[in-house]
Amino acid sequence: MKLDRTASGVFPIAVTPFTPSGEIDFASVDRMTDFYLESGATGITILGIMGEAPKLDGAESLAVAERVIRRANVPIIVGVSAPGFAAMRSLARGVMDAGAGGVMIAPPSNLRTDDQITGYYRQAIQAIGDDIPFVIQDYPLTLTVVMTPKVIRQIVMDNPSCVMLKHEDWPGLEKITTLRGFQRDGTLRPLSILTGNGGLFLDFEMERGVDGSMTGYAFPDMLVDVVRLSKAGKRDAAHDLFDAHLPLIRYEQQQGVGLAVRKYVLQKRGAIAHDAQRAPAAGLTTAAKTEIDYLLARVARTDKRAAV
Repeated sequence: MKLDRTASGVFPIAVTPFTPSGEIDFASVDRMTDFYLESGATGITILGIMGEAPKLDGAESLAVAERVIRRANVPIIVGVSAPGFAAMRSLARGVMDAGAGGVMIAPPSNLRTDDQITGYYRQAIQAIGDDIPFVIQDYPLTLTVVMTPKVIRQIVMDNPSCVMLKHEDWPGLEKITTLRGFQRDGTLRPLSILTGNGGLFLDFEMERGVDGSMTGYAFPDMLVDVVRLSKAGKRDAAHDLFDAHLPLIRYEQQQGVGLAVRKYVLQKRGAIAHDAQRAPAAGLTTAAKTEIDYLLARVARTDKRAAV
């Protein structure tokens, strides 16, 4: 199931489950995969920033990817960003041989000029092969690389194997409108656009013309419903459901503890056995867990899925 420009819906960014001792919890990898599929995911993205990919070695990354690919019946996108192209190529070719749908590539944080950014993607695709569908990850808040709409357009037009943009700019609504405008005037070929940022702006991103969501918020089933309602033109229903979750989405956006919040909620929902992260990591205090439990109880007044 190779990824293509028609991809839409929800591609949850998966966590990587660990045991309390720091080993990969493969039983929870299975459980987590089933959880995302049962939530209505149309694809799954693994080994992203929130998947603790830098904490895994090459063999572990491939093992996790193979496990998810074997179990899932939807396209799997694998994050293959690496300091050097040799490691990127090895993982990219390995996961595609295992049946992945495509790969996601984030720009290294040292890129500053437009030419450096477009040149990097050109070299990356030369390294992994232009037969592999790839996703541009545009996340300047964390990666510190600013891609203008014109730069994104050039990367897409220069590299036919680019089929998707993961849009995580903030503010970014106008960027979406500009990119869709490029497509209307014929200067940008068709491209799937999914959005991240924890889902924080999904309600209006859908109205600006994106195809869906690619983020790791611990209620992917809610994201599925918001995307579905938005596409059906049920604006108020989409916003009402989204607004009920917004306090928890906001809480999860805290720098440094966002992944801990996400894993804590996923554990409470039964998606993973432990909320453990691999060191170095920041955990949750008792006070923080109490606050999350309070937010879950408030969400549950509107969405019973939060009654955990």
